Amino acid sequence: MRIVVARCSVDYAGRLSAHLPLATRLLIIKADGSVLVHSDSLSYKPLNWMSPPCSLTVLDPDELQLEVGVIETWRVAQAKTGDLLVVSIHEIMHDSAHDLGIDPGLQKDGVEAHLQKLLAEQIDLLGDGYRLVRREYMTAIGPVDILATDDTGRSVAVEIKRRGDIDGVEQLTRYLELMNRDPHLAPVDGVFAAQEIKPQARTLALDRGIRCVTLDYDEMRGLDDGHSRLF
Repeated sequence: MRIVVARCSVDYAGRLSAHLPLATRLLIIKADGSVLVHSDSLSYKPLNWMSPPCSLTVLDPDELQLEVGVIETWRVAQAKTGDLLVVSIHEIMHDSAHDLGIDPGLQKDGVEAHLQKLLAEQIDLLGDGYRLVRREYMTAIGPVDILATDDTGRSVAVEIKRRGDIDGVEQLTRYLELMNRDPHLAPVDGVFAAQEIKPQARTLALDRGIRCVTLDYDEMRGLDDGHSRLF
């Protein structure tokens, strides 16, 4: 992983166009080829990024760029979509490289892991006509718990939590933003599934077009005997 702190401006050209004016930012180049642009806010969410497969080319500035203070330009091209991320660097304050080795991945607690397994086996709990594509669908920023398709064949990314809070919705939002850039998957809908979903998380999810599903763990395990309950 290469970590660079630099004064830079950033332009993105693709299905959507975006411009970040000159400011000091954190640039991360990961071993998988992804490039992320961070500010000192927005928690863990990058301002912009390019997911693999992509190529990074460092170019010398032309005369016009030299006049405005650019010392080098990063041209990051997405191999599948042709999207382009251009980082115009004016000053580098820090530049270091680190070998992080192989990451073992996020280890979910026992209940979340079991919920994922059960929902994959009972995917119709999400709706009639749903089909499982795979569990732990890998993206450049981590694995989506479940990738499925709905009754129309549309892709659906499912994030599973024991207790659903705002952080879980934010996590699913990042997955959806990335997956919807992949023409082989897009458009991708989101489902936030949990045993319990906090009201604030439900409100945020619905505002972002993400459907919420409450999971009954005991019923999914076959332990909920409706005949033995008074209500």
